[in-house]
Amino acid sequence: MKIKLLLLVTVLTSLTAFSQKEWTLRECVDYALEKNITIQQNKLSLELAKKDVDIAKGNFLPNLTGSSTNRFGFGSLIDNISNSRISTDNFNASFDLSSSVTIFNGFRNTNTYKQAQLGVESSLLDLQKIENDISLFVVNGYLNILFAKENLSAAKVQYEISKTQIEAAESRFNSGVIPKGDLLNTQSTAATNLQAVITQENALDLAKLNLTQLLQVSPNNFDVAPVDVGTPSANLFYKNSTIVYDKSLDRLPEIERAKLAIENADFNIKIAKGFYLPTVTLFGGAGTGYSHRFNEIFSNDYFFKQLNDNLGYNLGVSISVPIFNRFQTKNSVAQSVINKELSELNLESEKLSLKQTIEQSFLDVKTALKTYEAAKISLEAQQEAFKNAQERYNYGAMTQFDFDQVRTRLVNAEATLIRSKYDYVFKTKVLQFYAGDLVLD
Repeated sequence: MKIKLLLLVTVLTSLTAFSQKEWTLRECVDYALEKNITIQQNKLSLELAKKDVDIAKGNFLPNLTGSSTNRFGFGSLIDNISNSRISTDNFNASFDLSSSVTIFNGFRNTNTYKQAQLGVESSLLDLQKIENDISLFVVNGYLNILFAKENLSAAKVQYEISKTQIEAAESRFNSGVIPKGDLLNTQSTAATNLQAVITQENALDLAKLNLTQLLQVSPNNFDVAPVDVGTPSANLFYKNSTIVYDKSLDRLPEIERAKLAIENADFNIKIAKGFYLPTVTLFGGAGTGYSHRFNEIFSNDYFFKQLNDNLGYNLGVSISVPIFNRFQTKNSVAQSVINKELSELNLESEKLSLKQTIEQSFLDVKTALKTYEAAKISLEAQQEAFKNAQERYNYGAMTQFDFDQVRTRLVNAEATLIRSKYDYVFKTKVLQFYAGDLVLD
């Protein structure tokens, strides 16, 4: 009994430790890429594209068809020997094997096979695009949790300061140094700071919920490992947006996907033009038959003898030459050419959109850095102002209202600095993602 109890405690302890495990950024991204439903759907689409290749490959092989026709007859028929009508019941059966293979059909089979292979590459790029998007969502969600944690930590510090101020105010009130109104203001400030703590706790819970929903895991006891996001530097990672854009053209799947769409359009043109050309098919077959009249004597070798005697073969070549098909081929080719032009314009549109996005991201990083530097200067100034105000307040040279005003500006400056830091970090990571330099470990 003691052993079972010990094992139960060990298992529960292990489960608790596992549930309280802190997820790293790499673990979050890897888990999302493995479990995300949208990614799973795209993986299945990739498998479908591979099957299209197998289907296209099968068009090069000959087919083989077996058929059998069985028929019972009742009533009268003409006897071949006596040339008279007799009444009889009969059974007739035929057995056939046929096969055909396309020798030439305007290279449509070849181009369809190559197009199917292109489809696999396109599906793989679609999958990579989804994986990139999910990775960025996870990084953003992860940073939001760290951001909420820092906000909560700052709010708790302010609340602890408020509680200390209450003790000091109560002592001064009891000594008759300050009126009761100042004490009430101090208590009110502490209550406001406590509300801020509760608000930041809710913000942290919401940030965790958003990430766990993205990972499709339970939010209970979920937490992330701390990451040193560093201090924003005045030196940007890249000198200009052109550097990032040039690097992104060679790696982003949406650009490669647009290029493949042009190649796919080329194959559509070739396939459409193939209908102008003749189709050559080689065919062959074998067949035999069996017939039996029920009012005649049946011998054991009768069935097989008939099959052998009636066995025949055929072999031939079929040539189909298109002459006029109501301009269907002509219009199909014209449609394919237009679709290629659309694909070419879509590629230019993708490049333009990417360039604009990167230029905007680069500008966002510069703006976020300036905002952070301004917030840092503002916080330093507010910290000095708070120290001065605290001394004046302790000596009775400043009212509680004025002191609370200084504290409020300090709290706002701290919140602005935290927000601007994480804003800069995330926007920098977006820029690194486009350049292919994003590191998750």
